[in-house]
Amino acid sequence: MAPHLLLVLHMLFFLTGLSDTQSVSTVSHVSVKQGGSITIPCLYNQRYSNNVKYWCRGYYWLGCSTVVRTDHPKTSGKTTISDNINQRVFTVTMTSLSSSDSDYYWCIVERKNKADDGVRLQISVTPGTPELYVDQQELTGVVGGSVTMLCYYSKLGGSGRWCRMGGSCVAVGHSVDLDGTFVKLVQEQRETTNGYVLMVTMSGLMMENTGWYRCEKGKLQMPVHVTVNQPSTTQSTITITPSVTNRDNVVTNENTDAKHQSLLEVLFIPLSLLVVLIAVTLVTWKMLRKHKDKKAKDQPPNTPVQSADSEQNITYSTVSHTRRTAQQDPFPDDAVTYSTVVTKNKTQPNAAKPDVVYSTVAAHQR
Repeated sequence: MAPHLLLVLHMLFFLTGLSDTQSVSTVSHVSVKQGGSITIPCLYNQRYSNNVKYWCRGYYWLGCSTVVRTDHPKTSGKTTISDNINQRVFTVTMTSLSSSDSDYYWCIVERKNKADDGVRLQISVTPGTPELYVDQQELTGVVGGSVTMLCYYSKLGGSGRWCRMGGSCVAVGHSVDLDGTFVKLVQEQRETTNGYVLMVTMSGLMMENTGWYRCEKGKLQMPVHVTVNQPSTTQSTITITPSVTNRDNVVTNENTDAKHQSLLEVLFIPLSLLVVLIAVTLVTWKMLRKHKDKKAKDQPPNTPVQSADSEQNITYSTVSHTRRTAQQDPFPDDAVTYSTVVTKNKTQPNAAKPDVVYSTVAAHQR
């Protein structure tokens, strides 16, 4: 077959949204709320690891407009591209989406001397609630643990599925092994609306489960990335179950981050010792203060000391006794003594009591 005819056939494959080799795959149609963001994974064959990849906008491959490339530019406006050659996937992230971003896009691998290889998808940006959405596109777990993803959708029509991108799928109502991991799907209806939620639980995680998955509901798909890590020395395997307090606001639970728990354990011992030290210090201080107050209470009050020069304050007086006659004095001779005392006190500062006065009385009998 002539070379130019082969080239025409390659172009026809891209015009219809198909690749000649089918070596690039992604989701087919995603719905995103206005103002939100979306990350699209584009999986490729290992032989494309060193090839340039790019993100193109437009319904037809020949007429699409390149937005970002893995060589240059990697970022353009609200769109960023990155390539993980170990997992053989390049991702495109679009942020702050508006209705004008609704369009068809292409995940394309550039090939030398051959037609580029790629696959087309559709992105719909809606001002209201998307037909199919998730709370977050990233899940993290540990080996042996589990993760739970909640996929929301507004219509019951079509079967709900959980698929490994580039692999097999599990349908609603089934509990099977997917790539060596137990997967269970449960569909529930939300109470106050006509919406539904698809609960996907993956347990017995292994390192090989790291990769991209997708929720499916009818024609819509939503990509989700699962990362499985080795548990650290302070981590324990934790089983994640969804906490549902309101069917309209179902909260997705992931593996508890054991780093916070480890930090609390490290801080608990010194904090406990500090509390004990403070308590001992307060008790000791109270006992010392009580002992000091008791000692001060038992000490006798200070008595004033007599001044050395108190002798100067002694007053001497002479008393004369006059004896009356029996007729005049009905009392015995020595019954009454009259004395006149004049006291001259020396001023003593801070004296608590008056000076003592001594008197000598001489009696003369007739």
